[in-house]
Amino acid sequence: MIPNPLRDPRDRRLPRVPEPCALVVFGITGDLSRKKLLPAVYDLANRGLLPTNFALLGLARRDWGNEDFAELARSAARKAARTPWREEVWERLAGSVRFVQGSFDDDNAFDELAATLAELEGSHGIGGNAAFYLSIPPAMFPVVLKQVQRTGMAESTPDRWRRVVVEKPFGTDLASSRALNELVDSVFSADDVFRIDHYLGKETVQNLMALRFANTLFEPIWNVHHVDSVQITMAEDVGIGGRAQFYEETGAARDVLQNHLLQLLALTAMEEPVEFSAEEIRTEKLKVLRAISLPEDLATSAVRGQYEQGWLAGQRATGYREEDGVDPHSTTETYAAVRLGVETRRWAGVPFYLRAGKRLPRRVTEIALVFKRAPHLPFADTDTEELGNNQLVVRVQPDEGVTLKFGSKVPGSVMEVRDVSMDFLYGEQFTEASPEAYERLLLDVLLGDATLFPRNAEVEASWAVIDPLEEFWAGTRPQPYRAGEWGPRAADEMLAAEGRRWRRP
Repeated sequence: MIPNPLRDPRDRRLPRVPEPCALVVFGITGDLSRKKLLPAVYDLANRGLLPTNFALLGLARRDWGNEDFAELARSAARKAARTPWREEVWERLAGSVRFVQGSFDDDNAFDELAATLAELEGSHGIGGNAAFYLSIPPAMFPVVLKQVQRTGMAESTPDRWRRVVVEKPFGTDLASSRALNELVDSVFSADDVFRIDHYLGKETVQNLMALRFANTLFEPIWNVHHVDSVQITMAEDVGIGGRAQFYEETGAARDVLQNHLLQLLALTAMEEPVEFSAEEIRTEKLKVLRAISLPEDLATSAVRGQYEQGWLAGQRATGYREEDGVDPHSTTETYAAVRLGVETRRWAGVPFYLRAGKRLPRRVTEIALVFKRAPHLPFADTDTEELGNNQLVVRVQPDEGVTLKFGSKVPGSVMEVRDVSMDFLYGEQFTEASPEAYERLLLDVLLGDATLFPRNAEVEASWAVIDPLEEFWAGTRPQPYRAGEWGPRAADEMLAAEGRRWRRP
């Protein structure tokens, strides 16, 4: 008998609502909570995707009561909510909002937090289920995790689940990543640890798997026989904002190359999973990450840069070393580009070019497959002067969608072939707006769906790629580029030496 899709629990088209539960946020008053987490909670509630028995708890140093915190949460949610504001939805949420005042080393505060959770189990029927979101600097992880462990809040039982959400960066190198993983795993079981890379929650990133594995059109040419190279770009037009201390300690490679871009590479290069499950998808991604090879000559195949004063969107932009809180002699990179290989039968010999930078001409994240030229063109050279390589571009943000670039005849009485583009835009094709990444990821945490969350081995395999780069760059100065340019000249020379060039999104 064919299962009824309206009743079949395996039908992924049906909205999934978590069991009764609580979300506990450490660092609830920080930027991430105000700009992303609180609006995501409201949007999930507004879409009917939170259980009726749901509670939101925050712990911070502010001397607030529940009403003060509820007002902050309401203001933050209303300011950044994606869905229309409905006061009745917030009123339902506000009745289950709790705030505990105290520092992370305050035993009394954590004892009160544990007691509040136990109280909500009876008064709001949350069933003892709780997810703990560490929206805090990594340096604070040990003290918070030990407090959660001391109070027994980390203990899952057959009747309740307890999970932890860890924000990037996952360490600063392979050694610190392993130490962090050991610490988290000593408090929570491996299956209850969710490492958030918000890029994996974006609709277009998930669509990459649909594009490849739901269509017979692309998969046969998704390999070394047809693909000349792959370019993955994450460009930002902004500077560091108020994150000087974080950025000085991190830099572009550790900030986004190690996680966002290597995850995009893994999804682009992975083999088809046996099934669409967390375990199978993460297994295929891990194979790719372990197959990544660095070039022998890093001097010509890896570039780091730092933006100087320039012009962006008609306005003068200060240089990185003139930003508030930055060392005037800083050698931290704000741009990183590298040529990588993937040593598998599908990809051996195809260069993967990754680049990320700040103060570039525009904000864009994209994955571009550049295909090989046709081995023979039966046209005169003058017929195809403007004809380039075919390209398939997945735009992650903004203007989410897919572009296919190919040659077409120019209307007229002569044969002239020129590049044209065929565009698919999410905003035009679908009436429903794409949910924010944190909506999807928070919901998955509460559901216990780990499909979009990297596991330990993936994080460590990524650091195994980045650590040699950092060691090579140690003690060197980044190459300058003006704000508003597409990075240092050396990045263009890196591709030009191989007869290629960067896409200009």
